[in-house]
Amino acid sequence: MVFNSPENIAALTPQNPFGRSSDGRPQVPDDLLERMKLVTTEEAWSVLERRHGYFFQFEGNWLNLHPDRVLVGRAVTAQFVPMRPDLHAVVEGGGKAEGRSGGQNTWIIDTLGPNDLLVVDLFGKVKEGTMVGDNLSTAIRSRTGTGLVVDGGIRDYQRIEQLDDFNIFTRGTDPTPIMNVTLVGVNIPIRIGNATVLPGDIVLGTRTGVIFIPPQLAQEIVEGSENTRERDVFGQLRLQEGRYTSGEIDVPTWHEAIEADYLEWVKTRR
Repeated sequence: MVFNSPENIAALTPQNPFGRSSDGRPQVPDDLLERMKLVTTEEAWSVLERRHGYFFQFEGNWLNLHPDRVLVGRAVTAQFVPMRPDLHAVVEGGGKAEGRSGGQNTWIIDTLGPNDLLVVDLFGKVKEGTMVGDNLSTAIRSRTGTGLVVDGGIRDYQRIEQLDDFNIFTRGTDPTPIMNVTLVGVNIPIRIGNATVLPGDIVLGTRTGVIFIPPQLAQEIVEGSENTRERDVFGQLRLQEGRYTSGEIDVPTWHEAIEADYLEWVKTRR
């Protein structure tokens, strides 16, 4: 009963230009996800905030288990609240009626697929707010190949850190298991710090922090980043050759002759 329906998810994300997964989430293509791994946080932020007015998509100040690994995937959102016995009983009863087993945190993990990325609002709870340990982290890794973003805690840090091709952004670590919380929504809009996250958003986690990208802006962000990188290669090449000065290259807009030179260089490269 806490899992949002495909119809509701589609209604929440009407601007999605791509297909949808079986649960209704926007399905940004795998090749765009791969290209997104080379995008910087600042490049994504610039498109989101300056061009389109998305002011609340970034959250920083994480414990990043592997700062050298860029984390990218399609958001599966989940929200927990402090436990209230009557509500908890209703949720547990609904889960049993749906045939779900294990703790409520495992209910979500059991639904994940390739390139999904679990994003969890655990209201900043670390002690007794540990969303995963090493076993559930292994399960997420095997199902998704990505990682986890949790506004809460984790346990078994020393063992999780040893998992290859996997990363977690968390608020902290604690040896206690998860307790006294109730799952109230899966694939619903959630808040992660100062950011609003919808199911199917593209999650980009870097050394800077985590930014959540609406699917309709993913292609613009990727192509803009690729254009910036290509222009940087051209500009540095011409500076090394001594054809232009740094003052001519290191400006927001090149003059017509340099722009024409760049476009001709692009044709030659391609």
